[in-house]
Amino acid sequence: MAPASKKKTARKPAAKSAAKAQLPLVEPILRPTFRRERRALKAGIFPVAGCDEAGRGPLAGPVVSAAVILDPDRIPRGLNDSKKLDAEAREKLYEKICATAQVSVAFASVDRIDRDNILRASLWASARAVKALPVRPKLVFMDGNMKIDCGCDCEAVVSGDALVLSVAAASIVAKVTRDRYMMRLAEAYPGYGFERHMGYSVPEHFRALQALGPTPHHRRSFAPVAAKFAAMGERLEDVPDEALAAVLPL
Repeated sequence: MAPASKKKTARKPAAKSAAKAQLPLVEPILRPTFRRERRALKAGIFPVAGCDEAGRGPLAGPVVSAAVILDPDRIPRGLNDSKKLDAEAREKLYEKICATAQVSVAFASVDRIDRDNILRASLWASARAVKALPVRPKLVFMDGNMKIDCGCDCEAVVSGDALVLSVAAASIVAKVTRDRYMMRLAEAYPGYGFERHMGYSVPEHFRALQALGPTPHHRRSFAPVAAKFAAMGERLEDVPDEALAAVLPL
């Protein structure tokens, strides 16, 4: 008797769902929260401030730091890292922050940046901004990995403007304040495009620097500007102090 024929069972292909499960998952959109501030408030630590700066990278203009103490009962909606907002949204939120929170700003001039370096100038301005708040905070969240000597406890938070709501608010205030300053500077020095690039290293700015030369508001310690001065045969110590003065802040 012939043996019963064995039925061949087709091997099923690997499930597509399993393959899909191995693909990188889409990262959730990261938005700043009030969790750190609320945790401090519950521990009896109040007021709590956030601090951030704008303008470390540009070739021209000051670095501006801002400090903000948010009112827990009147937090403006839509607060986010200033870099994730367009100019119109930043302007609207700036007005809301100033209307509901304790706010202060401090400028580190080009002269200070060239003398101390950009990092030290930024930290100096941040400490000044915190000390200038109408209400003295007991804790400040500082964007970045360095603390500041500001007369109260300080906690450095890397990417703080994307994680901590009060730091995000400070980033907006600092950015809008500096942008307004640079637009005013553009009126005094037409042709450089400050109103568009805010002093940053973009082709338009390099072309203007080459054609028109540096202004008193260019950072001479930054390589492209230093190279231009070297080509012009000028040295920083040869320039009168009054030529290094910044225009009055808004």
